[in-house]
Amino acid sequence: MEDVKLEFPSLPQCKDDAEEWTYPMRREMQEVLPGLFLGPYSSAMKSKLPILQKHGITHIICIRQNIEANFIKPNFQQLFRYLVLDIADNPVENIIRFFPMTKEFIDGSLQNGGK
Repeated sequence: MEDVKLEFPSLPQCKDDAEEWTYPMRREMQEVLPGLFLGPYSSAMKSKLPILQKHGITHIICIRQNIEANFIKPNFQQLFRYLVLDIADNPVENIIRFFPMTKEFIDGSLQNGGK
């Protein structure tokens, strides 16, 4: 059988001035790769608009369960482009099916200078 080698693109280098992560930071968005931020829903709440704008955020992925749709929703549809994913929080949810559309959304943002 022939050996198959998978090739993955190399990740960008971390910033030299990157702040060391601490547990209280879990409530804030973090830049995990250049232009790619990760954080809880509270990072994109109405009160956080100045922080989102300060960091130049242009795109937001909102992940929620179906039952949360009435209170977890895009807050700034006129300012940001959103991808909203309704994903059950349980061990049998097939989240892999969301990977292609999520990757396309992120790639599209980064290729156009978004964050």
